[in-house]
Amino acid sequence: MNKKQTLIQQLVNGVLIVAVIVLLGVLSVRFKSELDWTANKRNTLTEASVKLLDSMSDPIVFHVFAPNGADSRRAVEEDLRKYAREKDNIEIDFIDPSASPQKVRDYNVSFVGEVVVEYQGRRENLRATTEQAITTALQRLAYSGEQYVVFLQGHGERATSGDTPSSFGLFAQALRDKGLKVQDLNLVQTPSIPDNTSVLVIGSPSSKLLDGEVQIVRDYVSKGGNLLWLADPDYPTGLDALAKDIGIQWQDGYAILPEYQILGTGHPGFFAAVGYPPNPVTQGLDLVTLFPLVRSLVNTGEVAGWDAKPMLQTSEAAWLETGDIESGSVSLDPTDIPGPLNIGMTLTRTYTPAKADGGAPDAAAGDNGGSHPQRIALIGDADFLSNAYVGELGNQQLGLNVVQWLSSRDAQLNIDIKKAPDTQLFLPAWGTYLVSGGFIIVLPLLLLGFGIGRWMVRRRK
Repeated sequence: MNKKQTLIQQLVNGVLIVAVIVLLGVLSVRFKSELDWTANKRNTLTEASVKLLDSMSDPIVFHVFAPNGADSRRAVEEDLRKYAREKDNIEIDFIDPSASPQKVRDYNVSFVGEVVVEYQGRRENLRATTEQAITTALQRLAYSGEQYVVFLQGHGERATSGDTPSSFGLFAQALRDKGLKVQDLNLVQTPSIPDNTSVLVIGSPSSKLLDGEVQIVRDYVSKGGNLLWLADPDYPTGLDALAKDIGIQWQDGYAILPEYQILGTGHPGFFAAVGYPPNPVTQGLDLVTLFPLVRSLVNTGEVAGWDAKPMLQTSEAAWLETGDIESGSVSLDPTDIPGPLNIGMTLTRTYTPAKADGGAPDAAAGDNGGSHPQRIALIGDADFLSNAYVGELGNQQLGLNVVQWLSSRDAQLNIDIKKAPDTQLFLPAWGTYLVSGGFIIVLPLLLLGFGIGRWMVRRRK
């Protein structure tokens, strides 16, 4: 091969090498691959957040109030880009607070680096840009109406405030975090249910309602109101007339679960739901839920128009104990009710208001004459949402699913962002001493020994 051919070959090789480098550069810009090895994949959006973004069709704007070139701006942008990669019409708007003081006042910004998320003209200020904070804020912005979850009070029901083990304080706060308004209602003081009530909650009253109060609740349901009825086995359910109106019957007794030793619940009256029958409330719910001391209910079939579906159901080995469970031993007697038992149930129907004269509904009320889906959920236990148990396993998520389904917020079901477990490191005392001794004593001695060893080797040379 002569010099000319060698030169041409070298030139071709150089061109090919340059072409490969350019091609790799183009590919690295156009295509990006990421691996997330953190626990709970906290650097990647969860399916719950992606599901929420899919349900929000309109543009979302994140206003970031941070100076140009600030480190806080880069950190916030990294968190928000995870959302922008999943949804095309997300905009990240960077605003320099010193250059736009009017916007700082308009958006009620209180610190540098604060983010304001805007959707459909509604805004919410974020104190953090973790996935849990952002997705929870988006859930609150997803619905424009004032949706009130009204808890009946005055008859020994569970309180929505306070930190006692039996109250609903933690669950009520979880509802507020999802953008729902929580309100207490004493029918003696206010003898009517507000028109903006999205869900009425009867949290296992321990004493009977007055006849007038019972009638108010019955009227609310008969006019299409949504209801969550929780009934502990320790108290009579009361409201027998309401139960008859919707065609259900609460069964007195305690559900006994023979498999409690295998599941490790510690008590035969503790029901652990490890699977769910087909129901829109529990569809996609893959968490175990725990119910301490539950009763069962049945659909009598005496009221037409309601579509009844089981939501929580025991195995065939369970039964409803009608005798004393405090004796220390229980067994299936002829007087008991054998399983499977329905611990929870949902009722749905299409409610159509009739005209005052009994004729057809007024078309002026809407294209469908004012018709709307009516939903009722019934569960034979209120303890599972109390402060003592709401944090157990999937209890809170099931409670949120029930209320959001009753509020017709179907797109919000099973949206719950878990906190990453590896954001903090907790060491035992011996571990702390080991790490401290390693850095303060062992590592310096090793470095010193290495230096002395190298010096001695050079001296011998």
